[in-house]
Amino acid sequence: MPAIVLATLNAKWIHASFGLRYLRANLAELRGDSELLEFEIAQRPADVAEQILRAAPRILGLGVYVWNAAQSLELVRILKQVRPELCIVLGGPEVSHETDMQPICALADHVVRGEADLAFRDLCRRLLAGDRDLPHVIDAELPHFDALASPYDEYTERDVAHRIVYVESSRGCPFTCEFCLSALDVPVRKVAAEPFLAEMQRLLQRGVRHFKFVDRTFNLGIDSAVAILRFFRARWQPDLFLHFELIPDRLPEPLRAEIAAFPPGALQFEVGVQTLDDATGARISRRQDTAKLEQNLRWLRSHTGAHVHADLIVGLPGEDRATFARGFDRLWAMGPQEIQVGLLKRLRGTPITRHDAPHGMVYAATAPYEVLQTAAMPFATMQELKRFARYWDLVGNSGNWSAVLPLLLGEASAFAAFARFSGWLHAGTGATAGIALHRLAGLLWQWLVDHRGLQPAVVGAAMAADYARCARHDWPEFLRPYVHAGERAGPSRAGGAARQARHRGEARA
Repeated sequence: MPAIVLATLNAKWIHASFGLRYLRANLAELRGDSELLEFEIAQRPADVAEQILRAAPRILGLGVYVWNAAQSLELVRILKQVRPELCIVLGGPEVSHETDMQPICALADHVVRGEADLAFRDLCRRLLAGDRDLPHVIDAELPHFDALASPYDEYTERDVAHRIVYVESSRGCPFTCEFCLSALDVPVRKVAAEPFLAEMQRLLQRGVRHFKFVDRTFNLGIDSAVAILRFFRARWQPDLFLHFELIPDRLPEPLRAEIAAFPPGALQFEVGVQTLDDATGARISRRQDTAKLEQNLRWLRSHTGAHVHADLIVGLPGEDRATFARGFDRLWAMGPQEIQVGLLKRLRGTPITRHDAPHGMVYAATAPYEVLQTAAMPFATMQELKRFARYWDLVGNSGNWSAVLPLLLGEASAFAAFARFSGWLHAGTGATAGIALHRLAGLLWQWLVDHRGLQPAVVGAAMAADYARCARHDWPEFLRPYVHAGERAGPSRAGGAARQARHRGEARA
């Protein structure tokens, strides 16, 4: 029976916890007396508690995040009720701020705030030695990479075969965007290039082909970004897939040359646009050259085979519906394969709260603390845009309707066109999820042909092309006359459904 169990509830099983693997790798002499147990937020907390207690640990280290906060609270309550002597140590961003305000922190024996890679090990040493004169809250000192053991051997062969493998070449962020925890005073630290690339080589040799970099600003250091891309390009294989977060207005020529040299489908860039309104950006301390951003995104789409995933936030202080709509239209015109529309969240510890009074910010009291309304966006508008975001995920980002999408948005304003469809869809179905592809096809047909008045042959050819590209065989009856036209259709803007599934963690490359 291990003395220490490291556990968390992941959003999905395929998302292997990178933080837990760092903690276990750095337990030093205690590593052999530890076990890593991962669960999903869909599991019942009582069932999770049963599995943890079956391992009979003396110490439980539990990772708490915004996506698992509610389930983690219920889990800790159960554990303390049935096994009060179990020492529970919490860590993670959710409990690293506003600690004294959270019931889960009051229930736990200890809370380690900040990057706990080394602080958790030191705490476990003292606890297992019988030391009970320890503080309830421990503020971890920022570790440097040269003091940390590598976490990559903690990925099992099952992880390598079936799960997303996360890696990092840097920590921290130099920017001060107020909605993000990186706005706090956390310096950027980089791993030494030679040992890091040696670890990547070992992962490649073990069969890893999908690398998801968690660096907040991968292209902050151009020399290191170029070296990493060059390393992988020299070892390129047809199933290699690399995911990076990019600073959108920083793409100098040496980096462009490396990106352009990759074959199509090998790179995915998550680009945090967030807002294209300069006044809103200044209000939340976001430093961004929107003109250069636009130039870079257009270059990525026209000169590379990279898949571009761009983020926009609804509900930023002072940004109204019309301002957001202009930003959406401008971003759509730049051509990213995905636009992720997300509601602003009041993450614990972020300075976005300074806008609460002047901009009428109202947030949900429970995780993930999404904005409910602002002075510029009343509750009804926020609800409308929340539905817009869900339907956009279903239609715009799914990869299923890339030939139909230009017809759906083919008006002066892409935002206005989709907002009308979104309103009609909600009025007719009352659902924002769980709409089967077959049913959605009929709804799209009804909207485009019956309400918009588009020619059935045009809509049918586009829709049949999407069905054929996604290798679907359950053709709706109304599409059968257009099957051959659809099969002859060429490639479309948004890329295949497999790429979308891989990005969302629903399938492995």
